[in-house]
Amino acid sequence: MKVLLAVPPGIDKLELYKVLGLKAPPLGLAWIAAVLENAGHKVRIIDSPTEGIDLGSFISEVKAWGPDVVGLTALTPTVYKAYDTVKAIKEYDKDLPVIMGGPHVTFMYDEALSHGVDVVVRGEGEYTTLELVNTLEKVGMDRDALKEVKGIVFTDRNGEVVKTRDRPIIRNLDELPFPARHLLPMDKYTIFGKPIRIIHVMASRGCPYGCSFCSTSYYWGRMIRYRSAKNVADEIEDAVNRYKARTIVFTDDEFTLGKRFVYEFLRELDERGLNVNFSCGSRVDTMDREMMKALMDHGCTALYFGVESASQDTINRIGKRITIDQAIRVFQWVHELKANAVASFVIGFPWETIDDMKRTAKFAAKLDPSYAQFTVATPYPGTPLYYQAVNENLIEDWNWEHYTTLRAVMRGYRFTRQQADKMLQYAYRVFYMRLSFIARELLSGRLSTIITAIKNSVVPWFMDRLMRREED
Repeated sequence: MKVLLAVPPGIDKLELYKVLGLKAPPLGLAWIAAVLENAGHKVRIIDSPTEGIDLGSFISEVKAWGPDVVGLTALTPTVYKAYDTVKAIKEYDKDLPVIMGGPHVTFMYDEALSHGVDVVVRGEGEYTTLELVNTLEKVGMDRDALKEVKGIVFTDRNGEVVKTRDRPIIRNLDELPFPARHLLPMDKYTIFGKPIRIIHVMASRGCPYGCSFCSTSYYWGRMIRYRSAKNVADEIEDAVNRYKARTIVFTDDEFTLGKRFVYEFLRELDERGLNVNFSCGSRVDTMDREMMKALMDHGCTALYFGVESASQDTINRIGKRITIDQAIRVFQWVHELKANAVASFVIGFPWETIDDMKRTAKFAAKLDPSYAQFTVATPYPGTPLYYQAVNENLIEDWNWEHYTTLRAVMRGYRFTRQQADKMLQYAYRVFYMRLSFIARELLSGRLSTIITAIKNSVVPWFMDRLMRREED
């Protein structure tokens, strides 16, 4: 089969992409492509936003290449562009099967099917997509045959939605081939608009914590599964040799949860003489001073911690399972070791007050991480926060394109959506307008970079608010 996998065109115009100035490779599609190629299928990936391909050009590519099936991926804020792409494909050829996967449609499959998607792939997509493509190759869109494919959703001949049995998680991730980076425009990926030879790597899948606002546990599963340190190092070594990359970004939510894995990975770097820089996500309850120093000594240039709130009550209610004291202790080590660490905070949970949000902003300044990220609690489909917000009628904005965590889409019990927006502005001002922070960035020579980041993220956001107020 000729399988075209794609990131939908048009999403580079969305707030999510404009704000981050980020062009990152679609690692999930590259992994699926590798599995399909290993099974003998011919695969092409179109990373539309990175390659600057609009909808018209995309359809021209479809016509020129003539795939037997098209697979699209979508996040919640990009799903409308994915649906636009499905519509355009069907206008070209109504019989060309279109499949779609990703966190949003995994939980909102009825919506996807109503927008012309033929088959939704739920959750982990490699083996489900392979079995689906094999079935399409043998019998086409035979509805009875599709019922035997685990992990999909489609409509039968009567228009009824059919959800097949769940596919078991991949317990041994080492059995997967490395992502098919040769199908990606590896020379075009950027951060803040600047080209950089960077490789994204996922060393584990799943998260045991189940935070109410995060879809990771509900998409990848509650069991965390690590690849072997050797397998991860093999992938990095291969990428370094092929693409001359020296910067690695680990996309795992909890890279440091498995201490044995971490130390085995660092030992692999030593033994291979791999001179790379890398960044990774961590938790304040899984990090200790010894590990932090070991990571830094082996090229870790940035650690990312989800602190979330200054309120222990909020931390408990979202299921984060950390303590304020643990956060304070970890950032003491950050300062002692002169590490580069980002702290992430979420404001606007339904039960919070305006004072709670202000305390979180001030707590971030007190912790004094290298940088802070503030977002608004967003009820993504599939999360407990979503079901709570729906049941309590808290959601006021159902435009999925606005589900970027950069603007409030729901009210709280004691605050309005507009007040949550203002608190996000307040949090950024409290943290980034400190004289101590500005002086530190000046001395380190990084001020221009952080100004660019804030300009890209905050100013367009403020202007959008201003324009909306003028329109009202």
